[in-house]
Amino acid sequence: MSTRKRKRKLKKKVKITLIILLIVGISIYPIYKITHKETTSNKTDNNKIEEKEKHYELSLIAVGDNLIHGSVYRDANKHANYNGYDFKPIITNIKEIVSNYDVAYYNQETILGGTELGLSDYPTFNSPYEAGDAMIDAGFNLVSLATNHTMDSGKKAVENSCKYWNEKKEVLTSGSYCSEEEKNEIRIKEKNNITYTMLNYTYGTNGMPVPNDYLVNVWPTDIDNINNPEKDTKYQAYKTKVKEDIEKVRDKVDLLIVAMHWGVEYTHNPTEYEKDMASYLSSLGVDLIIGTHPHVIQPVTWIDNTLVIYSLGNFLSAQYQNKSTCTYYKCTTGLMTSLKVEKIEKGKNKEIKITNIENELIYNYYNQSTWREFKIIPFSNPEIKEYLTDYKKVYDTYKEVVQRLDNTMYVKPAAE
Repeated sequence: MSTRKRKRKLKKKVKITLIILLIVGISIYPIYKITHKETTSNKTDNNKIEEKEKHYELSLIAVGDNLIHGSVYRDANKHANYNGYDFKPIITNIKEIVSNYDVAYYNQETILGGTELGLSDYPTFNSPYEAGDAMIDAGFNLVSLATNHTMDSGKKAVENSCKYWNEKKEVLTSGSYCSEEEKNEIRIKEKNNITYTMLNYTYGTNGMPVPNDYLVNVWPTDIDNINNPEKDTKYQAYKTKVKEDIEKVRDKVDLLIVAMHWGVEYTHNPTEYEKDMASYLSSLGVDLIIGTHPHVIQPVTWIDNTLVIYSLGNFLSAQYQNKSTCTYYKCTTGLMTSLKVEKIEKGKNKEIKITNIENELIYNYYNQSTWREFKIIPFSNPEIKEYLTDYKKVYDTYKEVVQRLDNTMYVKPAAE
């Protein structure tokens, strides 16, 4: 075969090969295009899923001081047939409500040092462990321990209290500890994908010595300057420590709560101290401030994005109904505040909101003749009519206190 013929044959083969490749390419391209489009679409869908908002919710309820006077624990002793102490019948109406919430707070005003140390009444308290058992049974799982009565029965009572609470793994406590290491430990709980913790401070300990700082968190305040906090050098200096405490936990949790034992007893208006502390805590990014100690209700309001409950008043006590400083049921009418915490996530962004705030008045009944038959009754419960004949007027009186700084604060109506 001549060279010329071989070249013509080779050119023909190349043409045929090119035509075949072109045909194959044309037939494959639509498939590639569809496949590529589907892959791109999947990536886009995945990105959309990542950017979609995620919502989480947590419900919280709070009540005030669990102040265990002698009359209260003697009544609990009667409920236990004089063999130990049973506080559960006293708070059965509250359990029906609290058991529906994810997080339930109360303030353990008197130290749970246990019967082994001997129970004691005002002015230096020591209370039985069963007072805590009843609250846990009712669903309470967030407890403040720093109060002006924490050191009433000395270091041993505080150590007993610490051991008691440390065995209750489902409960988060704050404000009083068994050691410096325990105090420095960051305690975080999680519910419904929302993390939370609580810090807790008291203004003082009624002059009782505090041999170790870890026994109780004291944010010192000078009663003589209660309305001039700027003149109180110890108080101002301690702000640095509080700031350090908050900075240590702020970025580790979604919800940061601070429980403050503050203010002046039996006064419905917050002091300048309370206002200054609340503003300072708000500036540090605290979400919720819960106040105790005055033994009476104080207003609920907002400071920027911080909800402030200045005082929940008493939860359970044997303080007077209508005598001395406790006039017109002010020490036996407490507040129960509930709310919803919402967590909204979108990508790397996160927002925490407090919504659905509801305040309800509760009445601490007892038989004034016998100092027995203690019972906590919400004002919305029809039972209130049997135990407090003047309940509508009492309701109106303390509803005004709750709304004193914010008239939009919702207060649940009393029973009709």
